[in-house]
Amino acid sequence: MSKRIITISREFGAGGHTLGKKVAEALGIPFYDQEIIDRAVADTGFSPEFVKEAGEYASTTHSFLFNLILSHSVSTVPGGELSNYDKIYIAQARIIQELAEKSPCVIVGRCADYILRERDDCLNIFVHATDEYRKQRILEQYGEIEGKSISERLEEKDKKRILYYRHYTDRDWGDVKNYHLTINTAVIPVNKAVQWIVDAVR
Repeated sequence: MSKRIITISREFGAGGHTLGKKVAEALGIPFYDQEIIDRAVADTGFSPEFVKEAGEYASTTHSFLFNLILSHSVSTVPGGELSNYDKIYIAQARIIQELAEKSPCVIVGRCADYILRERDDCLNIFVHATDEYRKQRILEQYGEIEGKSISERLEEKDKKRILYYRHYTDRDWGDVKNYHLTINTAVIPVNKAVQWIVDAVR
C-alpha cells in the first residue's frame, strides 16, 4: 500500500462519511470518525455533544468566539488561556497523529489533511456534490428539523466548516490544491468512487 492514510474532507450531505467507511471496509483498515470524538471526550472531559460540535465546526452563535476565529490564529480567553475550542482541536490533532502512526486507516474531517501534512503517505480527498443532491440526501438521512429549512442547514454547516478549517489551517476549505482527489458524489456513484480511491491507494 503506497498511501497508508486516507483523509476525507466533505461537504455536509455529500456522503463523505459513507464513502470513507466503504473505502476502509474495501481495504480492510480502520475507519475513524466517532472514535476520535470518544477519545477527545476522554482526554478533555468535555461532553460528547460539545466535542462533536466544537471539534469540527466554528461557532458563529457567539460574537466573541466568531470574532476570534476571524481575526486570530490562536484563540484565547481572558487570562491568556486557550479557548475550549482550541483545547479540543489540540486533543484531536494529537489523536489523529497517533492513529496515523499506528496503522493504515481512513480519517474523516477534523483538518486531518492539514494535521498530517508533513507525511508523504497520505491520500487527501475532498467530497462534494450539488446543493440539490445534498438536500435530498440530508432529507433522506436526517429528516426535517422544525424551524430550519434544508437550505439553511446546508448553508450553516458549510459556513462553520469553512471558518473552522480557515482558522486552524490558514487554508481555504475545498480548495483543490489542498487535495489529491476531489469527488462529486452527485455525478460519481459511491461504489465507483470507492474503487477509484482503492486504486489510487494501491
